[in-house]
Order: sequence, then C-alpha cells, then structure tokens
Amino acid sequence: MSKRRLSGWGLQLFFVGPVLLFFTVIMVIPFFLGMYYSLTDWNGVAGTVNWVGLANFKTIFTNDPDFWSSFWFTTRFTLVGIVLTNVVGFFLAYFLTKALKLRNILRTIFFMPNVIGGLLLGFIWQFIFIKGFSTMYDVTGWSFFGLPWLGDSVTGFWGITIVFVWQTAGYLMVVYISSLTNVPTEIMEAAEIDGANRWQMLRSIIVPLIMPAVTICLFLAISWAFKMFDLNLSLTKGGPFKSTESVAMNVYAEAFQNNRYGLGTAKAMLFFVIVAIITIVQVALTKKKEVEA
Repeated sequence: MSKRRLSGWGLQLFFVGPVLLFFTVIMVIPFFLGMYYSLTDWNGVAGTVNWVGLANFKTIFTNDPDFWSSFWFTTRFTLVGIVLTNVVGFFLAYFLTKALKLRNILRTIFFMPNVIGGLLLGFIWQFIFIKGFSTMYDVTGWSFFGLPWLGDSVTGFWGITIVFVWQTAGYLMVVYISSLTNVPTEIMEAAEIDGANRWQMLRSIIVPLIMPAVTICLFLAISWAFKMFDLNLSLTKGGPFKSTESVAMNVYAEAFQNNRYGLGTAKAMLFFVIVAIITIVQVALTKKKEVEA
C-alpha cells in the first residue's frame, strides 16, 4: 500500500510539479515580493531598500488625487464596459444560434478582434478615429465623424469603450453560444405551446438557464475592464490632462516613469484588493441566481 501511495505521489509530482514550479516562480513569488516592496520606498533601481511601513498607503489616501481620479475613470469605464460587452455578446450569440446560412462565418468574424493584440488594435483604431473619421466627415458632413474622439475627456472615454466592446464582445459571444445551445428544446417548445412570446421565453426561461455563463462572462468583463492598459496606452495615453487615465496606467507611470516603485506597487496591491472584493461579490450574487434545467 505504501509503495502504491509513493508511486501515486511520484506520478502527481511528475505531471503537476513543473506547472506548480512555474506558477510559483511566475505568480506566487512576484506577488509576495510586491507585498514587500509596497511597504518600502524603493525606486526600482537602487540597491538599498528602506522600510517605510504603511507610509505609501497613507500617501495614496491623503495626497494622491491623480490615483483616485484614475480610479473613478476606471470604475465608470468598467460599469459601462461590462454592460455593453455582455449585452452585445449575448445578442450576437442569440441570433447566431438561429438557423442562418452564414452563422459560422459570422461567428468567426465577430470573434476575430479578440485575437488581435491590444496595442496593435489600439493603434489601428487610433488611425480610424483620427484619419478615417476625418475623411468620413469631409465626405458626409456628419457631425458624428467630426468629433474630437481622442482629444476630449468625454469622447475619449467613449472611444476607449467602443474599442473595448468591439474587442471583447466576440469572446463572450462564444461563451454564450455554448450555453444557449445547451438549453433544452423541450422546455422551449412547451413554453411556446403555452403561448409564451419570444421576450417572455428570453426573460423567464433562457436567461435563468444560462446564468452559469452570465457568471463567467461578468467575471471576465470585470477583470478585463479593470485591468485595461494597452488600449488606454495606444489610444489616448491617459490624456488629455490624465482625464482618461486608467488605474493600470497610473500604476505604470508611478513605478516606471516617476521611479517610485514602492508607491506604485502599493497602488497595485490596493487595486488588487478592491477588484478581488468586487469579483467575489459578483460571483456570489450571480451564483445564487443559477438554476438547473
């Protein structure tokens, strides 16, 4: 029996060990190092690291309006982004589960933006907003194309949101499609026989049955939106006057541009705690609404 157990542990170590090692080196150790550096005044370059305790966190709460401005921008962006990307992703999935001749091609087209890297995607859309929309405005005269999409705080916000939804809705569409195809057809047929219309079936049958997918998609959208950095960097660089600066960009600027690595890490740790609490609450709430077919 002991030899079997030893053999079992050996197999587990052989298959899981390398993954666990890389996870520890890449994720666990940097996380705890980040916790340590958040309590220091290290500038990221010097060989000496001075312990300052909670001074960095005190600075964040009492003397760092830029961080809270970026946090407010990120919160607004996240709220709008998760609603739009889930609504668009769901309705794309809803219509692409119908008997359409081109549905497989359309699924591929809508998913493709998610494959493109965020920085590249941002620079492509920067060209569209600046050059493409300017040309369209000259041709059509429509004021929509003449707006300063990346040069104003309001239009900059919506410009980043449009690109974010365009990039991520296709991925959520795939998750929703996998869930919609598993909705029992007999339940839908029974509801149709009972006289339920499309809206009633959608609200009372389909949505409750795909709540596991809603839980996953909300979690993904929240994490993507809060961590958004590449689109922010390539589209607006946080401008004008930091009015479209996300928390991720604020942390990056603090650590690598201002050379205050300790303060930047403290901001990242605080942000991690806030996002973790929000996602835990979201998963707990949506899990309660899940039902079995």
